[in-house]
Amino acid sequence: MDKTNVILVGMPAVGKSTAGVIIAKLTGRTFVDCDLVIQQNAGKLLRDIISERGVDGFIEYENDVLSRITAQNAVIATGGSAVYGERAMANLGAQGTVVWLDAPLSVLEGRLCDIKGRGVVAHHGMTVADIYAERLPLYEKFADVRVDCSDGDIEKTAAAVVAALANKK
Repeated sequence: MDKTNVILVGMPAVGKSTAGVIIAKLTGRTFVDCDLVIQQNAGKLLRDIISERGVDGFIEYENDVLSRITAQNAVIATGGSAVYGERAMANLGAQGTVVWLDAPLSVLEGRLCDIKGRGVVAHHGMTVADIYAERLPLYEKFADVRVDCSDGDIEKTAAAVVAALANKK
């Protein structure tokens, strides 16, 4: 399979979708937002899918949809929970370079004041720290490249991803 894609993973609020559009423009790729693909596939908003299926049901649905995504020469922004799906990550990783947009917990806690309102996929009662602790080993497991995006400057993040991809070649 052609590995021309750039797959962005990371916690909510690190800028995967926003930086992804810029990275696509800088590198001449198309842009795919996995959250939108999931919504289109279900014909419902993410929060409605989560409400109807529960967190575990949503994660399985996301895994199923993302395990079938195919793209060429694209920047693919995943939802923060995509790393829970082994099949999804195997499929995406086979199609390109997985880039982990990382920020420290203290930065994420500042950006994610309202995880419920933002629609973060998490079991009831989980804090940002709980979600971070649960997902951190998964981001480490699947990422080919890690880019620090703690300063919140999306332009810098996009440039750092493009530079990291150039250095990886």
